[in-house]
Amino acid sequence: MTTEIDVLVLGGAGVDTIVHVPELPVPLADSHMIRPGIVTRAGQSGDFVALGTSALGLRTHHLDLIGDDHEGDLVRALHRDHGIALTAVPQPCGTKRAVNLVGPDGRRLSLYDATRWSETDRLPEETVRELAAVSRHAHVVITQPCADALPLLRESGVTISTDLHDWDGVNPYHEPFALAADLVFLSAAALTDPEPVMRRIAARGRARIVVATAGAEGALLLADDELTRVPAAEPPAPVVDSNGAGDAFAAAFLHGWLGGEGALRCARLGAVAGAYACTVPSTRVAAIGPEALLAGALEPVSEPVPGTVSGA
Repeated sequence: MTTEIDVLVLGGAGVDTIVHVPELPVPLADSHMIRPGIVTRAGQSGDFVALGTSALGLRTHHLDLIGDDHEGDLVRALHRDHGIALTAVPQPCGTKRAVNLVGPDGRRLSLYDATRWSETDRLPEETVRELAAVSRHAHVVITQPCADALPLLRESGVTISTDLHDWDGVNPYHEPFALAADLVFLSAAALTDPEPVMRRIAARGRARIVVATAGAEGALLLADDELTRVPAAEPPAPVVDSNGAGDAFAAAFLHGWLGGEGALRCARLGAVAGAYACTVPSTRVAAIGPEALLAGALEPVSEPVPGTVSGA
């Protein structure tokens, strides 16, 4: 069967309501005047990865459970407007939604509506198999019910990536994703020392590459048992919001990886895309294009971190 899809994205379709707050944590008060206002727009983790890979020229298809509601209409319109193929499986609980509190420095706090999913949710097995059969790679978001699709993807032979977000290295919910993927992204936000967690993922699972992103501090890349510090890229404009930066990093990394680039080069591409995403207001969705990505990735990548060889 011929390959028709470069990146199959599973999960992570939804809608965010953006609320700008004077600071985080939000000061206790009876009320706050919000500027530049409150905006609801489509775009959660899977949407942003699909947007990023598509903008970089990869044939992208997004699969998720989506409700027959206003939020679902926003998600469908986002994909239609950006030319991203979408398979929307009916979700009786409604489309995933969240409220993002965004501070003046671009940091955010996300509040997810836990009523928009059920423990019994499943992506149709036949649909997963059919799409995987014509795909080069699958990026699996950690939203319910994507864990159940992991064995089907493994059987299909596609490579798999996932983003564990701010995993603490302990929560068992994330383990099936961490151990089934060939390429694992995570945020270092909840980790004092990311290296032991990164090495555990590589030792216990299938991951050939593990990347821990750390915002303005750059990222750590574990590849071929060697840990390398990748510097953050210079944002091309003022930083206004960190929402979607990790998804942009993953999309650009996949662009390089599927194009045959080495892991260090892919990480540099990811850093450039992540920095670009931080300059996009939270009320909008936009992804870096290939020309801007390559232009921003001309700087050399940093050297290996001393004392981090196997067993160190």
